[in-house]
Amino acid sequence: MPPHARSRIESDLPGDQAAGKPAPQQPAWPDPGLLDEVQRELLNRPALVPAEESAHLADLMAAVARREAVALQGGDCAELFEDAAPSPVHRKLEQLYDLSATLREQLGMPVVTMGRMAGQYAKPRSSDWEHTPGGEVLAVYRGDAVNAAEADAAARVPDARRLLAAHDCAAATLKVIRESWQGRADGNRVFAAHELLLLPYELPQVRADPEPYASSLHFGWIGDRTREPDGAHVALAASVRNPVGVKVGPSTTAADLVRLARILNPERRPGRLTFIARMGADRIDPLLPPLVEAVSATGIPVAWISDPMHGNTTKTGRGRKTRSVQAILDELTAFVRILRAHGAWPGGLHLEMTPEPVTECVARSADARTAALNQYRSPCDPRLNAEQAADVVDAFVALLRAA
Repeated sequence: MPPHARSRIESDLPGDQAAGKPAPQQPAWPDPGLLDEVQRELLNRPALVPAEESAHLADLMAAVARREAVALQGGDCAELFEDAAPSPVHRKLEQLYDLSATLREQLGMPVVTMGRMAGQYAKPRSSDWEHTPGGEVLAVYRGDAVNAAEADAAARVPDARRLLAAHDCAAATLKVIRESWQGRADGNRVFAAHELLLLPYELPQVRADPEPYASSLHFGWIGDRTREPDGAHVALAASVRNPVGVKVGPSTTAADLVRLARILNPERRPGRLTFIARMGADRIDPLLPPLVEAVSATGIPVAWISDPMHGNTTKTGRGRKTRSVQAILDELTAFVRILRAHGAWPGGLHLEMTPEPVTECVARSADARTAALNQYRSPCDPRLNAEQAADVVDAFVALLRAA
């Protein structure tokens, strides 16, 4: 079996604020020389995203922080290279534009729309290994930017050249995204967002224009597994001007969140920082209120949005991951109620979803043990299908209007 991933990032890339800091969730790249070559190639490639586009998104997110707009983030759990073609991208964009239109028309306010697109090619994992139904132990699939989903030992070996393929696929997807902007007002565009996870991919793409910004995306978030205040991922996010987010899970303390707010938004800029709550329906009530109170007490402007997906993952009787739509709605309901009760704005949704007619999420938790999930296409986590995603958006509208 290959060695575990390096726990710290060592890099001589220009302006690398993450060097020497703890860096969890990094693959065990087997060829350091190849990895260095790939990073140099990424360093010399053109920026995927110009600084002015990220700055524009920050202005739009400032309206969410000021309670003048809502945000919608949505898309695949993990993008596949094979989907970086006009037809699949158009279908995903159409879903996002349709859901945003529902929010805008029903709430009568602007909607800031971001897709989990053009870079969501890597995933953090709870284990380095997985057991196949046949009993074989394989390195876990970490996304197309790292290895292949095929249940084969050779396919699961991390390959640094996949980082270049990820860049190519992101460029192709961004081309289609920008084409979709034509004829639309600035506030009705879909922007590209993904998790700031693979540091050998992200760090070489930091550009100075004139201040450092992450040129791989418009908006990047730090996952719940990589949000250590002294870690490399937070250092990267703190060093760039893009709007950024942090996933806030059940283990987050008030002290953690206050410290992150101060590190990531020291200038107190509205639109700079978003906290994305992903607690789970059965844990959000006791856990989220003290966090909202602590952040509010700092006076640092943040946007709060709900990720009701990741805290509500369970398994079927066959061991396949699924999520209950009812649990998703329960967490969303609690999120809106808690934010309102503490004088804060429940500013939006972060959903894993697809326009395809999949059966990856069940209606109720009680259905999970016996669910067959015959149309399961995600290589990683379960997504809402089009009808389920629309139901969640409709529920969010109803909750805001009732409040």
